[in-house]
Amino acid sequence: MVETVNWKNNAVGRKFITSFSGGKDSVLALYKAMKIGEAVGLIVMLEEEGKRSRSHGMPPELVHAQAESIGLPVYTGVANWQEYEKVFTQLLENAKNQGTEVLVTGDIDMPAQDCWHDKVTKNVGLKLGMPLWEMNHREAVDEFINRGFQTIVVSVNLSLRMREEDLGRTLTHEYVKELESRGIDPCGESGEFHTTVIDGPIFKYPISVKKCEIIRDGEYAYLPLELA
Repeated sequence: MVETVNWKNNAVGRKFITSFSGGKDSVLALYKAMKIGEAVGLIVMLEEEGKRSRSHGMPPELVHAQAESIGLPVYTGVANWQEYEKVFTQLLENAKNQGTEVLVTGDIDMPAQDCWHDKVTKNVGLKLGMPLWEMNHREAVDEFINRGFQTIVVSVNLSLRMREEDLGRTLTHEYVKELESRGIDPCGESGEFHTTVIDGPIFKYPISVKKCEIIRDGEYAYLPLELA
C-alpha cells in the first residue's frame, strides 16, 4: 500500500530539494514548501547535449538566473531517457548525503499508485513532498497569479487547441478564463502548454529575458527565451 497521506505536507520542518522546471507548477510548489520547510537546492535535468532542460527546453543559463534570484544552488544532471532514472537517483543520493530529507515536486494529478517519484525517493531513503497534489487546477493557477508570480507561455501543443499566438503571453486571470473558454486546462496538465517564471515573491529581482524567433516542430511551437 502506498503511503500518500503526507505527500502534501512532508516538507514540514524538513530540509528539501526541489525538482525544478522553471515553470509555474514547480515554482508554486517551491514557494509553498518554503513556507513550511527549508529549501536547500534545485534539481534540473538537462537533455543529452546539456544545452536545454529536459522538461521545458530552457537554456541552463536561464535556469541558473532563476536560481540566483531565488537564492538556491542548482544541481544538474545530463541524461537521455534511458539513463534518466539512474542520473536523477544519483542526484537524490548526493542531496541526501548533504542532509536533504525530502524531494519536492510540482505534480498535481500524480496517481497514488505507481508514482515514479515515490519509487525513486523511497529507493534513496527520502520522503516525497507534493504541495500541489490533488489541488483544483483553477485554484492552483489562481493562487499562482494572486501571489504575484509572473510567467510567460514558452511552448504550446497546437493539436490541443493552443495557438502560436499564445506564445509569449503572460498568465493572468483574464487569460486563464480565455483558455478555459477554449476547452484548455488552466494548468496545461495534458501538455497543452509550458511556461517560464520570471518574477514572484520568492525572487529577489525579476529575470530580464529576450524573446527569440518561434520554432515550429510538428504539432508543437516553441518560443525560446534568452537572458536580456
